[in-house]
Formats: sequence, C-alpha cells, structure tokens
Amino acid sequence: MSRVQLALNVDDLDSSIAFYTTLFGTPPAKVKPGYANFAVADPPLKLVLIENPGKGGSVNHLGVEVDSTETVHSEIARLAGAGLFTEEEMNTTCCFATQDKVWVTAPDREKWEVYTKLADADSFGASAPTQDQGDAAEATACDCGPRAAG
Repeated sequence: MSRVQLALNVDDLDSSIAFYTTLFGTPPAKVKPGYANFAVADPPLKLVLIENPGKGGSVNHLGVEVDSTETVHSEIARLAGAGLFTEEEMNTTCCFATQDKVWVTAPDREKWEVYTKLADADSFGASAPTQDQGDAAEATACDCGPRAAG
C-alpha cells in the first residue's frame, strides 16, 4: 500500500499530538523526543510531526511511502527518466527509521521523498540540514531532506 506523507514542523509536540489524535481519531504510531508519526488509515496518510520551535505551521517535507526498495528503485528510474534531478539515500537513518529513498524538488522548492521503511531506529538520523535550515547547529531540527548543494 502506498500513502502520501505530510511532515509538518510544529512548535509544541504534545499539543500537536493531542490535536491530530482527535482530528484523525487515532493515536500516534511512534513518539520519540521531538518527533511523532501517525499511520492514518482513512484517509491513507502518514502524518509526521517534527518539533521545530519558531517554524510551527509550516511544511517540513512531503513524501510517498511505498512497500519496497524495488518500488523506490522503479521510482528513481521513472523520475530520472522524466528528466528530474534525483538524490538517492539508501539504507539511511531518518525520522527514527532506516529507509531507502529518493528525493526530488518541486519547482517551488518543496522537498518530496519516495521511501520505504526498512526498520525502526533509535536515533532521529544524520541527514544534513538543507538550504532552508542554515548551519549545522540546526541539524537536530533536520527535515530529513536532501543535503543542500554547495
């Protein structure tokens, strides 16, 4: 099953968890320091909340969760074949999960990932901050997006 992922920056994780639990009628599937995700069945949605004070109410990144690494590789071939610049991250840790993924950037700079979860992880991940995040001091508020170009 594929489902759209919406990753939001939130100012206060606890109040956001309470709100989205009520809105979607389901508790979070995973809660870690500064992070929560919901696996919403109806509508099919992976909602990710990333505590990022001062940036609440903004989109962190968007994505499509797929069932397998093979599907990620198929999407890499399809997207690259259509002329989009792709950035692959295989067996990477991001958002408390080990994943295989590919990133593309929309014309208005929205970051999209197509990914599959391989396993849960104990750490948030080591993705570098993106263009929108500034220096390495903000890496803990990482958006798990592709690394900024030079």
